[in-house]
Amino acid sequence: MSGQLKVTQRRSTIGGTSQQRNSMRSLGLKRIGDVVIKEDRPEIRGMVAKVTHLVTVEEVDSA
Repeated sequence: MSGQLKVTQRRSTIGGTSQQRNSMRSLGLKRIGDVVIKEDRPEIRGMVAKVTHLVTVEEVDSA
């Protein structure tokens, strides 16, 4: 029973690398202010690690 992550886009991907833009798209973030809830898995953590300067992350209970 793993938790979930609430990922919010805070900054634009303009000027970022293609890998950063692809990570944001894969997370489901398209514009500033978008919020997604994702399962706390290593793949998601890896994508978030590539764009930590563009997003904020909160751990959410999966209740």
